[in-house]
Amino acid sequence: MRCLKKKTLLFLLIFVSLNVHRTPSQEAHPARQRKPFFERLRRLEEQFQRFQQVTLTHLQNIANNYNVYHNMDVRFQSLVEQSQAVALAMNQSQAAIQGDVAHLKTWYRKSQRRSRKVDARLQALDLSLSTMSRQWVEKEGEQKAQREAIASLALSVQALQDALASLTQQVHSQGARLAALEGQTQSASSGTVALGLTTAPTPTQLAQRGPGSLQLWRDRQVAKSSPQHRSSPHDVTVHVQEMQKFQTPSSHQAAPPRTYQGPGNICNTDPVLIFPNTSTENVIFLSPGFLMPLRALSFCSWVRMATSHLGTLLSYATKDNDNKLVLHGRNSLVPGSIHFVIGDPDFRELSLKPLLDGQWHHICIIWTSVEGKYWLHIDRRLVATGSRFREGYEIPPGGSLVLGQEQDTVGGEFDSSEAFVGSISGLAIWDRALLPGEVANLASGKELPTGAILTLTNVTSVGGFVQSAKCTCLEQCPYATL
Repeated sequence: MRCLKKKTLLFLLIFVSLNVHRTPSQEAHPARQRKPFFERLRRLEEQFQRFQQVTLTHLQNIANNYNVYHNMDVRFQSLVEQSQAVALAMNQSQAAIQGDVAHLKTWYRKSQRRSRKVDARLQALDLSLSTMSRQWVEKEGEQKAQREAIASLALSVQALQDALASLTQQVHSQGARLAALEGQTQSASSGTVALGLTTAPTPTQLAQRGPGSLQLWRDRQVAKSSPQHRSSPHDVTVHVQEMQKFQTPSSHQAAPPRTYQGPGNICNTDPVLIFPNTSTENVIFLSPGFLMPLRALSFCSWVRMATSHLGTLLSYATKDNDNKLVLHGRNSLVPGSIHFVIGDPDFRELSLKPLLDGQWHHICIIWTSVEGKYWLHIDRRLVATGSRFREGYEIPPGGSLVLGQEQDTVGGEFDSSEAFVGSISGLAIWDRALLPGEVANLASGKELPTGAILTLTNVTSVGGFVQSAKCTCLEQCPYATL
C-alpha cells in the first residue's frame, strides 16, 4: 500500500512538470509583450524544477530508506528465528549437561564410598603387616637364640666326642698295664707265700670271688695309674646319656596332617544353586534377614568353585553400612582367599585354597563377640582360628541379605569382579557358635543342627542366570560353566 502511494505521487509530479514546461512554449509570442510576467514565470519554473529535483531526491531517499527498513525487518525476523533456535539448543544442552552432572555426582559418590572402603582396608592391611612384621622380628630373635643354642650344643658334642676318644685310649692302656700286673702277681705269688706275706689277690682270684670284687680292683688300679684323669666313669655315663638324649628323636613330635581325600557321596541335601557366570544380575535374596541383633554367628555351606578365584558368597548391608557382614571375594585378591568382614572396615583374610580344585567342599565360618573369637572349618578340619575380631560387637537387624554378589548400596550396585561363580548347597546360618561335633556332623551329611535362623528355604528372589538343580547326590550335579 505504501509503495502504491509513492508511485502515484511521483506520477502526478511528473505530469505537472510536463504541463508547466509545455505552457510557456505555446505562449512564447505573447510573452514578448509581457516580459516581466514571463520573467517571473521563468524564475518560478526554475524554482519549481529545483523543487522537483529536490522532491525527486527526497523520494529516492525515501525509497532507499524503505528498502533499508524492509531489509532490516527481514534481518530482524531472521535474527529472532536464530535466537529462538539458539535458545532451544541451549535448553537441550542444559538438559544434557544436567544429566551428565547427575551421572558424575552418582559416580563421584560411589567412588568416594569405594575409596573409603579401600582406605579402611589399606589401614587394616597396614596394621596387619605391622603386626606380622613385629611377629617376624620376634620369631627371628627366637630362631637366632635357637641357632646359638644349637651351635653351643654342637661344641659340647664335639668336646664330648674328644673326651670319649681320650677315655678309650686310656682304657686300652690300662688294659695293657692290667695284663702286665697279672703276670707280675702270678710270678711273685710263690715267693710271697713262702715268706708268709699276704699279697693282693690276683684278678683271677677276684673273678672267682665275684664280678663285684674284680670291678672294684680294676677301678682302684685305674685311679692309681692315672691320678690326673679328666673325668670319672660317672661323668662319662652322664655325657653319653645326654648325647643319646640329644640324638634320639622325640616321640611327642606332631605327625604331619593327613590330606583330605574328599567328602565322599553327600546325598539328600537342599537344592543346588548354580551361578554360571559373573553377570551382576546373578543374585539371590534371602528374607527375612536378621530379625534380632547377632552377638554370635555360624555360616555353613557346601561350595564348589568354577573359577580360579572365590567370589562373594554372602553380603549383608544396612542403611548406615553396606558391609555389616560380608564373605567378600574378588578377582584381584590372592587366589583362594576371602575377606571375612564384620562392620566394615574390620576384616580378617581367610585362606580357602582347598576349594580351588573344583570339587565339593564343606566350609563353616564361626564368630562370637566374646573375646572376638572366630574359627574356619573346611571338610571337618579346623584350618584357621583367631581372636580380638570385633570383640563385643553386635550385627544389627533389618538389613538386606544376598548371596553371590557384594552390595555397595542396600540391595544393589553390584560389581562383576566380585561375583561368585560356582555352586552352593545346604547353606544355613545360626545365631550361635556351632560345636566341633555339630560341624563334623554337617560335613558328614547328617542332620542339620537345631536353631538355624536362615536356610535356602528363605530364598525369595533368584535373579539373572542362576539355576536351581535337584540332585540325589552332590557329585551328580552339573558344573557351572563360564
